[in-house]
Amino acid sequence: MDRPFVGKVAFVTGGTRGIGLATAREFARRGADVAISFFTNRTNAQEAQAGLRQFGGRVELLRGNVGNPVHVDLMFDHLEQKLGRIDFFVSNAAMGVLKPVEELTLADWDRTMEVNVRSLMQGSQRSLRLMRKNGHGGRIVAISSMGAVRYIPNYAALGAAKAAIESLVRFLAVEFAPYGVVVNCVHSGMVDTDSLKRFTVRDELIAENIKRAPFRRLGTPEDIARVVVMLCTEDAAWIVGQSIVADGGYSING
Repeated sequence: MDRPFVGKVAFVTGGTRGIGLATAREFARRGADVAISFFTNRTNAQEAQAGLRQFGGRVELLRGNVGNPVHVDLMFDHLEQKLGRIDFFVSNAAMGVLKPVEELTLADWDRTMEVNVRSLMQGSQRSLRLMRKNGHGGRIVAISSMGAVRYIPNYAALGAAKAAIESLVRFLAVEFAPYGVVVNCVHSGMVDTDSLKRFTVRDELIAENIKRAPFRRLGTPEDIARVVVMLCTEDAAWIVGQSIVADGGYSING
């Protein structure tokens, strides 16, 4: 396979499973050194690290909660010490409380915004600082979902956070462009990951998605990962500040 990312470094938050791991794998396949973050499951993280090392590059595990600003700074400090640079930052790690609006607490709301939105802002700030220090541009890609623009049961906090992510990406894109940093978002359709198991209406959501999707299937982590990595190539350099919908046509079919 062509390896256009040799000598470059990608940092994928939440990169030990699902879309994050698939994205880290696509970067590694293309020659990049990779850093992936995790918080609780070290065994799973080490298995992911071993799998990524098969592509021949360096793979660093960064342990921390992206919702904790101290942890985020420590992870970026470690990345700089171990890998020396960053070319691609993918803000993928996410969490949220699945409750009706009337049951959401302020703590639920704050935690969801911290992990999903504040982490993108802080991670982007730290990425820009390191990209400028090394005198080169780079790419930042955030992961959003269809809950940013449409109703999903019990998804109010996460949906609001995803919408905020897409808005923030537009501001980052304009303000980071003078430094050669391109910022975009991938607006993912429904993907068959562990996160989907948390929905009480999981079966109904899957059935509706398959019925409406032109290809009659759910997305896979690899479907989304390939779009993320495409946005990090030179061929996509003129795509700026966009939320690229990757849902297999679900959103245009009825």
